[in-house]
Amino acid sequence: MTEITAEASAEPSEYPMPRAAGCPFAPAPALRAAQTHRPLSRVRIWDGTSPWLVTRHDHVRTLLGDPRVSADPSSAGYPHTNEAGRSTFRERQSFITMDDPEHARLRRMVTAPFAIKKVEALRPAVQKIVDELIDDMLAGPKPVDLVEAFALPVTSLVICELLGVPYGDHDLFQRNTKAIVRRTSTPDEVRSAFATLTGYLSELVSAKAARPQDDLLSTLATERVGTGQMTPQEAARMGVLLLIAGHETTANMIALGTLALLQHPEQLALLRETDDPKIVAGAVEELLRYLSIVHTGRRRAALEDIEIGGEVIRAGDGLILAGEVANWDPEVFPGPDRLDLTRDARRHVAFGFGVHQCLGQPLARVELQAVYGTLYSRIPTLALATGIDQLEFKHDGFVYGVYELPLTW
Repeated sequence: MTEITAEASAEPSEYPMPRAAGCPFAPAPALRAAQTHRPLSRVRIWDGTSPWLVTRHDHVRTLLGDPRVSADPSSAGYPHTNEAGRSTFRERQSFITMDDPEHARLRRMVTAPFAIKKVEALRPAVQKIVDELIDDMLAGPKPVDLVEAFALPVTSLVICELLGVPYGDHDLFQRNTKAIVRRTSTPDEVRSAFATLTGYLSELVSAKAARPQDDLLSTLATERVGTGQMTPQEAARMGVLLLIAGHETTANMIALGTLALLQHPEQLALLRETDDPKIVAGAVEELLRYLSIVHTGRRRAALEDIEIGGEVIRAGDGLILAGEVANWDPEVFPGPDRLDLTRDARRHVAFGFGVHQCLGQPLARVELQAVYGTLYSRIPTLALATGIDQLEFKHDGFVYGVYELPLTW
């Protein structure tokens, strides 16, 4: 076993690493090279520290499932994504940045609405939202920006219905979400956006306590806050987390997935011409693997020494678990650069792994299945209204996607 320290290793590469020009769907070439030649290596991040970069699929899954690895940003060595993240993490902390047992305590309070059976019951409502938005696009002018006209409304309407948030306020929460997920935002911008959303959700939780309805915020207000199991601040932060994650991530998958399919017409034809839900479900998993929109790594810190892959990760070392390249690991997904909707891609780590695996993945799958199973068959001549080289990709965000996707038919 070879122990590599920051001092003994070669000069670390800078992270995040840029994607190759003209290859918007592929992980950065340097990430793929690291996976091949040095799957556990040090990188240098914005603050000059040198956490470990983990690129192999098996290593990523192992470390995400290891209780000696902490998701808490206050842990020694934790590799913050930027100054805004380091400066504001305490006021933004939610269960996804906590370790057990506190993580488990809070997560259990919102698990039931995202259980597979509960989410399946929402499928007709999700399908109705998708169909109505497609109706609106077909009745309106062309070209249309799929992000604003379809992707964001689909996901925002669904999460608003589940939480009990008025969709009429979507401008407020979408605008502030953009500030929070942008890597170039200043600490003050992030702090202000999060305070706005927390205040908004606090008022909603209070209103639900007085007049509960059949939604998740009402459940939090009456069954959790009202019984002392959760503080009002915890409920508001929970609401912010679910609102942001519930619309931003899946909206990016809808738009970026559509773009990827338009660039692979033979794969798009498989979806356009099928009414088999199993084929659609498999296509969703492959697109999740292929695109991996969480593209700045899951950040962790080692609480104890860990031996893995011939290296020793010391207690207090930071970890960046690069799921976007783990999902392109040829040992697990042969020919990973090939988009193949018939591939069994279920072992992807697009939703993470272990105790912090994405709570909302059943809902995301239902939304994506409804969209990918409907949009291209209802608009079979869907096409880009501009060159792909004219599109602006979200290289500056924590969630990858496109800012606009002009389409016509």
